[in-house]
Amino acid sequence: MKYFIKHSFIFGLILAVCCSLNTISAQSLDSKIDETILSEMKDLNGPGGTFMVSKKGKILYQKAFGKANIELDTNLTSDHVFQLGSMTKQFTAVAILMLEEQGKVKTSDAISKYIPDYPAGDKITLHHLLTHTSGIKDFTKMKALKDIAQKEMSPKMMVDFFKNEPVDFTPGEKFDYNNSGYVVLGHIIEVASGETYEDFIEKNIFQKIGMKKSSYATDRQIINKRAYGYQKKENGYVNKTIINYSVPFSSGALMSTLNDMLKWQEALKKNTLISAETANKAFSKYKLNNGEELKYGYGWHIREINGIPTREHGGSIFGYKTMGVYVPSLDVYVLGFTNCDCISPTQLIQNIAKLVLETETKN
Repeated sequence: MKYFIKHSFIFGLILAVCCSLNTISAQSLDSKIDETILSEMKDLNGPGGTFMVSKKGKILYQKAFGKANIELDTNLTSDHVFQLGSMTKQFTAVAILMLEEQGKVKTSDAISKYIPDYPAGDKITLHHLLTHTSGIKDFTKMKALKDIAQKEMSPKMMVDFFKNEPVDFTPGEKFDYNNSGYVVLGHIIEVASGETYEDFIEKNIFQKIGMKKSSYATDRQIINKRAYGYQKKENGYVNKTIINYSVPFSSGALMSTLNDMLKWQEALKKNTLISAETANKAFSKYKLNNGEELKYGYGWHIREINGIPTREHGGSIFGYKTMGVYVPSLDVYVLGFTNCDCISPTQLIQNIAKLVLETETKN
């Protein structure tokens, strides 16, 4: 009996020490992440951001800094809604792959199959659009953009806006990040599915995986817990420049929250929306015509942090910036949103990811 009591006590002591060390480790990581964020966000009375770290679907860190609305002096919380900007491209790419599984499109299809009057459309494939290797003109670089920025544009009107511009290079010749390509993909989603892009994403992704606080962007409808967007000028902060979200469309017009984006990442990991084989197409590296390897799949940059493979993407739209890094081998997801395009979370999130990876590899 004494032997049992003695060894039970020792086991309990060891367990308590291990739990204590884990708690200290977690607290240490929390404080390091806080320091990393606060080194960039020095004005907590201005716009700020929300940040999250998860592992195996469980949240390890989630905090908000700064104001959701400066005029009303409202603090940001981790469930505020932000514009995603180009993180929208992930959803557009997966929507295309969903339609491919349904037999409605093929990534090898020429875009002329869906948009017959597109110049050189028989030489540009959906694959080229997905990987930013199409060579078509990026509408965000066109001077005439200011003329349509606040107009309600149909997908066809958006495609017509840039389709007759001279191509920058032969399809597959090089990688050049391109918003127009993803607008064309959104138009093709509508043609192939018979639904609007907004409805397709809502029904087939948001509703299916419970992303209840995510939607196609709007400035007119009331959005509960919307984080207001800001820009910084010489004299201080100003409300973001107004843009009609039909312009960025499927290249950058979705909005979401940290927790909803975790649901998205979990759905991707568990192959809820597309099969593992199909998902592999999104997360593979491809090659240019000359054999040079791209570090971009379909809607994600395929990169590394300290030699560990990652899937990354950011976003930027008037008043907002976003960044997400996923580490498949550790099932770690690091995400950050800011509500001023004067605060870029890109390097910040990469630095936080490095901190987490260093902690994980030590344990």
